[in-house]
Amino acid sequence: QVQLVESGGGLVQAGGSLRLSCAASGRTFSSYVMGWFRQPPGKEREFVAVITGSGLFTYYADSVKGRFTISRDNAKSTVYLQMNSLRPEDTAVYYCAATVRVTRNQNEYHDWGQGTQVTVSS
Repeated sequence: QVQLVESGGGLVQAGGSLRLSCAASGRTFSSYVMGWFRQPPGKEREFVAVITGSGLFTYYADSVKGRFTISRDNAKSTVYLQMNSLRPEDTAVYYCAATVRVTRNQNEYHDWGQGTQVTVSS
């Protein structure tokens, strides 16, 4: 198991940027595939992005492709989500999660952070 703590959320105007961080405990961080998910108000939680353990491969939801970038620093046991050109529809609670293989299916992620709120005003 790995413990995850997100930070970096907040209120931003449309067109602005935020960088989310997710700090992980444990010595085997590089062995985990890490994903970001979000839950907009009144909606189901949805996939945002995923990154392999090495950081070499990344995959994105169509809704964020070209605007968001997922990255990781295994020496710091941290995964990031750089969010640019934010839109009001990006407003959500953002979660990071860990799994053992690349997948967009949230049911395959075994450890989750507590979430961080991102609010984009128009």
